[in-house]
Amino acid sequence: MTKQVPAYQRIKNAILDNIHSGKWQAGEAISTEMALAEEFGVSRMTVNRALKELSEERVLERRQGSGTFVAQQQFNHTFVEVRNIAQDLRSANRDYQAQVVSKRVITASMLDDELRRKFAIDSAAITGERSSADSSAAVLYEVKIIHFADAQPIQFEERWVDAQKLPEFIEQDFSIINTSEYLIAKSPLERGSYTIRALAAPDDIAALLQIAPQSPTLVLRRQTYSAGKVLTFVKMWHAGERYQFSGEL
Repeated sequence: MTKQVPAYQRIKNAILDNIHSGKWQAGEAISTEMALAEEFGVSRMTVNRALKELSEERVLERRQGSGTFVAQQQFNHTFVEVRNIAQDLRSANRDYQAQVVSKRVITASMLDDELRRKFAIDSAAITGERSSADSSAAVLYEVKIIHFADAQPIQFEERWVDAQKLPEFIEQDFSIINTSEYLIAKSPLERGSYTIRALAAPDDIAALLQIAPQSPTLVLRRQTYSAGKVLTFVKMWHAGERYQFSGEL
């Protein structure tokens, strides 16, 4: 059954498309509430909700008596530097391959506490907005990928992405396209935060990395933001004896 996108979300998506495509530049006025209501066949209240949320996300700026403008942010040039394991390995003249373990849709009823907290999702509100016929609607997309260096597994990636912001994400072949490259190309990342911890590998992770259970791993957990909200959250498990983090000060 085709999933239905709420009207206010369709308006938000259309506005973001116009900004990212360059149709509406930073500082320029967008269409009026009345024009948007007529274009989408909805009430001005629905349009107002879309504009209000985009203003709270710092995408738009509403000026009383003047209209609504694209906020003065360089969305096409503001990036978080995200390490790309495919590029790193190829730069080191090592053979790189990726194997997709699984891809799936996460609905509101499937959210655990961690994902609900990371993406600031109110499951009750989502469920209340949707009819029972739309209970299969995607909230997040999940992918799990093993990254190989010279045919040896070096990283296991567990990633979740906001399905409303990037509805085509789940359709990509991530054995060919790197997830980080795709995300940056489709929705520039404005900021992020991460932690790195040393953890003993659980049995399932150890099997995927082809190491002994409880072997040391380095786990990078990172969330990155676009338009003021979390776009993606990822856990990257690295075999401790095969991987290190380094840099220059």
